[in-house]
Amino acid sequence: MAFIREAFESNYIAPVGSQIDALEEEFSRKIGVPYAAAVSSGTAALHLALRYAGIVPGDEVLCSTFTFVASANPILYLGARPVFVDSEERSWNMDPNVLADGLKKRAATNRLPGAVVVVHLYGQVADIDPIRECCTRYNIPLIEDAAEALGATYKGQIPGAFGLAGIYSFNGNKIITGSSGGMVVSDDRQLIDKIKFWATQARDPVSYYRHSEMGYNYRMSNVVAAIARGQLSVLDDRVRRKREIFSTYQTLLGDLPGVSFIPEAEYGRSNRWLTCIIVNEDVSGTNREIIRLALEADRIESRPLWNPLHLQPLFKDAEYWGGEVSQGLFNSGLCLPSGTAMTEKEIIRIAAIIRKCCTGNRGS
Repeated sequence: MAFIREAFESNYIAPVGSQIDALEEEFSRKIGVPYAAAVSSGTAALHLALRYAGIVPGDEVLCSTFTFVASANPILYLGARPVFVDSEERSWNMDPNVLADGLKKRAATNRLPGAVVVVHLYGQVADIDPIRECCTRYNIPLIEDAAEALGATYKGQIPGAFGLAGIYSFNGNKIITGSSGGMVVSDDRQLIDKIKFWATQARDPVSYYRHSEMGYNYRMSNVVAAIARGQLSVLDDRVRRKREIFSTYQTLLGDLPGVSFIPEAEYGRSNRWLTCIIVNEDVSGTNREIIRLALEADRIESRPLWNPLHLQPLFKDAEYWGGEVSQGLFNSGLCLPSGTAMTEKEIIRIAAIIRKCCTGNRGS
């Protein structure tokens, strides 16, 4: 509230002001990357990063398939074609082996993509070293969609610092929020300057209104920056609470046959953005949908895991690399309520409903 009051007292409400400057500086320091640009959304951040990477109509861009549609829509904005890559079981993120095999085949036919968008899913960082190695080998720009993974780490480093650019979201469902907003980080000062230029309608630096390039209304407002700045100060507390919620669920449900939790890869630390479970119907005697509907009947919202993008009608003609890992996760996975304001009593109530859905526990 103090930051918001400062924004109003300064009379800077629109996309300019000291709160934006302070948020960019504090955020870049938190990530460990020298430069940052605050924008209106994570989707806008990804759109601008892909444009800077040189993506033009007709290009192909590799993208994780197991993610929200916002990770791929900016590819379409630029007239490019997404090629989707399957997940690995270990992290649920992009499979580095599938990526390496596909790029090797493409290199042999001189059909390398224009960029790779790797998504750090459900609070866990993808195995970024082999992915980055592939991109470096073939000179392909790597962009990290870290919208769900702020506060997680990969070998001690916060995601978003490994590629050409890292992008983040401050949407209302993220671990911290500005009510809206997004961020681009990079160690390339020219990239950040260009993104800020495009995000403010590409107005040329002259005394009158002159525009030599196409721009967008993508800058963050000073008020949103004030909210996000306050949220950033409690990020570590949010991560700790998310991990406590996950541990409580695991304690209450970890003994159920056929019910397992999203793994934490050995190379990093998840922020546990959402507690996700996999339900093996053959073993548990129930399934994802039975549990979801049972929770819904008690006015508790849960959601299936992401429906892989290569299975979406929007992308029915898109190329896909991999097997059925992501499809299997979608078929059997469920996201449980994970808000940091949840009480222990609420978690116990949810766990009790899930237990009743399982064979041998119904009616208990």
